[in-house]
Amino acid sequence: MRIPTRKKPEVLSPAGNLRGLKTAVDYGADAVYCGGKAFGMRSAPKNLSLEDFEEGSRYAHERGARVYVTCNVLPRNNEIEAMRGYIGQLKDTGVDALIVSDIGVMMMARQAAPNLELHVSTQAGVTNYQAANAFYELGARRVVLAREMDLQAVRDIRANIPDDLDIECFVHGAMCMAFSGRCLFSNYLTGRDGNHGECAQPCRWKYSIVEEKRPGQYFPIEQTENGAYLFNSQDMNMLGHLDDLIDSGATSLKIEGRAKSAYYIAAMTNAYKTAVNEYMIQRGFEDADGNILLPFHDRVIRPSDPDYGQGTEDQVMRNADAAFAGVADEGYNTTDAPEPDGMSSHARSTRRKSNTAIEQIETDWKHAAVRPAPHVELPEWLLEETDKVAHRDYSTGFYYPEHKVTQNTDRSAYFRSWLVVGEVLSWSADEGGRVTLMSRNKIEPGQQVEFLLPGERPLAYIVPEDGLRDADGTPVPAINNPAHVFSMPCPHQVPINAAIRSRTKKPTLKAE
Repeated sequence: MRIPTRKKPEVLSPAGNLRGLKTAVDYGADAVYCGGKAFGMRSAPKNLSLEDFEEGSRYAHERGARVYVTCNVLPRNNEIEAMRGYIGQLKDTGVDALIVSDIGVMMMARQAAPNLELHVSTQAGVTNYQAANAFYELGARRVVLAREMDLQAVRDIRANIPDDLDIECFVHGAMCMAFSGRCLFSNYLTGRDGNHGECAQPCRWKYSIVEEKRPGQYFPIEQTENGAYLFNSQDMNMLGHLDDLIDSGATSLKIEGRAKSAYYIAAMTNAYKTAVNEYMIQRGFEDADGNILLPFHDRVIRPSDPDYGQGTEDQVMRNADAAFAGVADEGYNTTDAPEPDGMSSHARSTRRKSNTAIEQIETDWKHAAVRPAPHVELPEWLLEETDKVAHRDYSTGFYYPEHKVTQNTDRSAYFRSWLVVGEVLSWSADEGGRVTLMSRNKIEPGQQVEFLLPGERPLAYIVPEDGLRDADGTPVPAINNPAHVFSMPCPHQVPINAAIRSRTKKPTLKAE
């Protein structure tokens, strides 16, 4: 059994192993993307075996979720037949779609696994509706847009492609300095091929200058004692702007992080799923119980619509295409004032260094507008969730050119202000309620912790002054042995595998 494509926005979560897949589904993912033991763009995670895909697909389908497999490497000649055989094996595991980037692999997959949907990876660099339509004609049912697209580009693509062609957009996680992740930096410096999932992330390394006649003397490129992290891009965080992205035609909202922990997957999946539910309620598509009130539809005005070309220009449209046009920061038109250089919006948005306004070919092109709607307001606790996982400085990527992603040039580590202190093994109503947990970090009386609950606000709880016990039932003053079983009083019923987290006494800069 395979689950049909959703008719409303999809939260797409990562998984680096079977546990991550199940965690994503438990915390509300509508679909999970993961790699196999071969031909995926992430080699650091353990990834899934064919048996894992079978079990994971059953688990997901029983709960209404889908499973997508990444086959998005750029294959070498000697890998073609092996990839053909691998795709032939995947088709019988129950997975729902293959994510591909190479056009040859795409045609191969149509032959070897005709029952699977084909999704075109961000590695293919889809930046316009002509490319999207071409992939659609070749059998694709989804395109993952290049991460460098602004919101207006998403709108324009949505307005000019079939409604049954999905648009998938990244909403959260690490950004890459290379265009759509296509990079030879790691291969050149370390021999580890980023286009085969082995990237060493040299863009995160610290760099200094060495003068030829003074070897061994290193000078920071910037005026800092820490050196300079030249290519260390910020992370993406679109949680507070999901309404703009969904209104603009995004079908699937993709969280990056197949190498991340189960806790990260749970927390970010839960946050984005809750935000989408809020969107559906505030836009009038569903009620608070999830009952459908209206069929979901984005707010993009298409050429076939009677009001096409009559939509109200907004700030997204005024700043359109500036990310690719090389417009200086002070050149953004953030008011209703006329263009300062006298150029039309179209000429401004399509100008390149090799072009002038005179050379522009006149067309009747119009950017797609969206029907205006109030901003979807999210509760403060939900917006705070993104700060409760380890992360670099956040940005909104390239979606808003006036606030585009930049680099953290003084560090490459992650902020960590919360940490996981335990995982729930079971809960019993005995003795007024008691939770058994696997410890990860110290838990002591009086400490405030939070239980991460699927589909709900996290449960804040103060650890009681007594009642802590070890696995043998012996009272202990505190839980201070990692990877050991303990129990403590808890009158609130909490689900198995729920993460227990606590604010750190001092925020740190560490890896995830």
